[in-house]
Amino acid sequence: MENLLRPLIVVGGSVVLTLALGWATDQLLRKADARSPHTPLWGLLRRARVPYQLVLCTALLRGSYVQAGVLPRHRTGVGQTLTLVLIGSAAWLVIRIAAAVVETSYSRYANARMHSDPARVRRVRTQVTLIMRVVSAVVGVVAVASMLLTFPAMRAAGASLLASAGILGIVAGVAAQSTLSNMFAGLQIAFGDMVRIGDTVVVDGEWGTVEEITLTFLTVRTWDERRITMPVSYFTSKPFENWSRGTPQMTGTVFWHLDHSAPIEAMREQLRDILRACPAWDGRNCTLAVTDSTPNTIEVRALVTAKDADDIWTVRVTVREQMIRWLCEQHPYALPRVNTADAALPPGVPPARTAPDGPVRATPDAPDRSAPEPRARRAHGTPRGGRP
Repeated sequence: MENLLRPLIVVGGSVVLTLALGWATDQLLRKADARSPHTPLWGLLRRARVPYQLVLCTALLRGSYVQAGVLPRHRTGVGQTLTLVLIGSAAWLVIRIAAAVVETSYSRYANARMHSDPARVRRVRTQVTLIMRVVSAVVGVVAVASMLLTFPAMRAAGASLLASAGILGIVAGVAAQSTLSNMFAGLQIAFGDMVRIGDTVVVDGEWGTVEEITLTFLTVRTWDERRITMPVSYFTSKPFENWSRGTPQMTGTVFWHLDHSAPIEAMREQLRDILRACPAWDGRNCTLAVTDSTPNTIEVRALVTAKDADDIWTVRVTVREQMIRWLCEQHPYALPRVNTADAALPPGVPPARTAPDGPVRATPDAPDRSAPEPRARRAHGTPRGGRP
C-alpha cells in the first residue's frame, strides 16, 4: 500500500502544484496587463504559460523521482528522459520570453515612428525578425548540445570530437558553402538596409512586395498574389529595383498612340481634370507631350505622380481609361485609323498621269505629254510617244 501511495502523492502533488503556480502566474500577468494596457509585454508573456508549466512540472518530477520510487529498475532511463524534457521545455520558455520582450520593444518603436518614418519602422521590423530567428537557432543548438552532454558516451567522446573539430569544420564549410553564403547575405540584408519587409521591389521583371525575410531565403508577393521565393544571396550579388528605398513618392508614365490630328492642348486640360478627381494623385506634377511620331500615328506621353507604388498604379490606369473614353466620346477622329480616302491636292497643282514606269506630274517647264501630238510630227511618220 505504501509503495502505491507514495508515487501517487509525489506525482499528483507535482501536477497540482504546477497547475496552482501556473494559474497564479497567469492571474498576475492578467492584472499587470489590465493596469498597463499600453504595454503589451504582460499579454505576450501569457503565451509562455504552457512551456512555463511544463518546466515546473518536469523540474518537480525530476527532483522528487527518487523519493517516489516509481520504476526503480528503470531509474536511470526515466531520470534521463525527465532531464531531456526539462532542457527542451526550458529552451522553449526562453524563446517565448525573448520573443515577447523583442516584440514589445518593436511595438513601442513602431507606434512612435509609424507616421513620421515608416521606412525606418520596416527596417527595424526586418532586423527584429532576423534577430529572433538567430536567437531561436542559437537556443536550439545550445539545448541540443546540452541534451547530448547528458549521455556519458557523449562526454567520453568529447575529447576526440574537439580534436577533430578543425577538420570537420573545414569539411562542413566546403559542403555548406552556399548555405553559409545565404546566411551571411541574410545578416547583410538585415543590417545593411538593402531591402526590408514591406518594400516594393522588381526582381527578374516581376513586381511585388517583400513578404518574408529569413537567413537563407526571401519571399516576394506579386500583384496577382503569387509567391516568389529566392535565396537572399540574389539581393547581394545582382541588381534589383527597390521602389520603397528613400522616399516612397513615384512618377509614372501613360502612353497613347493617336492620329496626327489629335487635340494635344485639349488633352492637357482633360488630363488635369482627370487628376483633380483622382484621390490617388498627390498633386506634385502632371505633364503631357508628344514624344514620338510614325507615318500613321503619334506617341503621346503623360507624366503623373503619387505618394507610393500602389497609388501610382491606380493613377496610371485611371488616366489611361478615362482619357481613351473622353477621346472616343469627344474626339473620335484622334484615334488611330487606316486612311482609305484619296489625298486632296492643293489648288493650282495639276493632277499626275499614270505612265508605264510610274506616275508623272506635269510641270510648267516640261510639256504635257498627254496632249495630242502636232500634225507635222504625225506627217513624218513618227510613232506617238516613241523616239524619232
